[in-house]
Amino acid sequence: MVVGTLTLELFLPDNHSLKGKRQILNHLKDKVRNQFNVSVAEVGGNELWQRCRLGVAVVSNERAFADSVLSKVVSLVSADRRAVLLDYQVDIK
Repeated sequence: MVVGTLTLELFLPDNHSLKGKRQILNHLKDKVRNQFNVSVAEVGGNELWQRCRLGVAVVSNERAFADSVLSKVVSLVSADRRAVLLDYQVDIK
């Protein structure tokens, strides 16, 4: 069994409230979940309204598949105009 995790640091430049942040993140998390069948959660920056940290996890039987899925998640998130991807970290075990 291979477990891949991805941590995404996001900046939401046009956001001005926690309610707006929640709307953006819920849409983004739903899109990632539905397209890639992975687990997604906000794991940091909960009290900040323009920054957040998302955690993504995928379980597979092949390392290459887990890496591919997480790379596609990074591409999808970085293509969203409402969020700027500041940094990300991939860990596959």
